[in-house]
Amino acid sequence: MKNLKNFAVVAALVIVAAACQKNTDEPLSLKEAFKDEFYIGTALNTWQYTERDTLALPIIESQFNAITAENDMKWMYLHPQPDSFFFDRADQFVEFGEKNDMYILGHTLVWHSQTPRWVFFHEDGSMLSRDELLERMENHIHTIVTRYKGRVDAWDVVNEALNEDGTMRNSLWYQIIGEDFVAKAFQFANEADPDAEFYYNDYSLNNPDKADGAVRLVKSIQDQGIKVTGIGMQGHYALDFPTADELEASILKFKKLGKVAITELDMDVLPSAFGYQGADVSRREELREELNPYKNGLPDSVSAAQTAQFKMFFEIFLKHSDAVNRVTTWGVTDGNSWKNGWPMPGRTNYPLLFDRQGQPKPAVDAIIDLVRSK
Repeated sequence: MKNLKNFAVVAALVIVAAACQKNTDEPLSLKEAFKDEFYIGTALNTWQYTERDTLALPIIESQFNAITAENDMKWMYLHPQPDSFFFDRADQFVEFGEKNDMYILGHTLVWHSQTPRWVFFHEDGSMLSRDELLERMENHIHTIVTRYKGRVDAWDVVNEALNEDGTMRNSLWYQIIGEDFVAKAFQFANEADPDAEFYYNDYSLNNPDKADGAVRLVKSIQDQGIKVTGIGMQGHYALDFPTADELEASILKFKKLGKVAITELDMDVLPSAFGYQGADVSRREELREELNPYKNGLPDSVSAAQTAQFKMFFEIFLKHSDAVNRVTTWGVTDGNSWKNGWPMPGRTNYPLLFDRQGQPKPAVDAIIDLVRSK
């Protein structure tokens, strides 16, 4: 009997050891790997959060714990006419995030692009006054943020208000209201949901001049007693930029003001159309075949370079995980990335962590290994 008991104990230990070995060998998902560091997010299009994109859906559900609406919460879709709000898509997006217990980011409340003309002009073509535009901004922000109060965790309140040199962009918001349009937007958002997180979001914030401009802008708002949770760094990067020093220098500047979010991470692997390192959606270039070299697949050498660059980025994000609270890729798979159509339509790009077949690229294992070895 004693031998039987000993055998049972040994057998149980073997089973436990085998289970532990199995768990160790099973690949970690991105969200599991970084659960103690920061949220891992992605931007969703309509087909994805309505669960019609059957390729992307299992990736979204298994790999990510934060989501951003790529387009459907922008002014032109949510509030296309003065007295008409269309909440169907935004409601479905929020419900998808809630169902999957995700951190939900609303993008974006105030932006110079994808905003209807009626927002800035009367029917006769004359420009609104400062007070009239402030009233329209207040109504828009209060209506939307109040609707999702307690459900949307954070908002990109103002998007891309700066030029590359850190000065204010000469948008219609700036022309009509003045520089304080940014502070007013944050004021209205705070009034609607004081408990949400609120971010200023922009691209090229690895550029020192633009980074300094963002610091001045956000600090000036915080000095007025208006909450700005932090700065969102749009990570529209490439194989040759930013450098580790540039990226880290900006994060060090921004973490003094609050949280840092990497909001729109992707990595362009194609030759540059015009040497531009930003993400201005108004820029366009005609298709040139010499700038579309990987129509039939990404060479191993380019894949290796992309993996190394992604690894470098995440090394820095992990180093500053005390401030970095979210890293969001701008799309799920290469096939649905905006980089296939911008700035040059019709190209085949490979900017994300999952390929056109929905398979993880080598970069996924490389960045997960950073956590394992931490």
